[in-house]
Amino acid sequence: MKVAVSIPVQIFKSAEALAKRLKKPRSQVYAEALAHYIGAHDDPKAITEKINAVLSKTDSSIDAALERARFETLSDEASTPYPPGSWRAWMKE
Repeated sequence: MKVAVSIPVQIFKSAEALAKRLKKPRSQVYAEALAHYIGAHDDPKAITEKINAVLSKTDSSIDAALERARFETLSDEASTPYPPGSWRAWMKE
């Protein structure tokens, strides 16, 4: 589809240079730029739906070894007022 639009001269020149550098037709550069702009301003609910659709197809369970390590780390930190290697532990020495 052909459409006539008015754009500032500097944007036109920049788009021309980009199209030459990327070796793409000018119309493709404009179409990709507009698609990117529209995508960036998409409806937040639509974005959430897209993320949920992707996540529903993946295994989101936490590996058992990682889960154990997480709890061991948390229990160690809870029993130590200042974790080893922290600047506060160093100040106490």
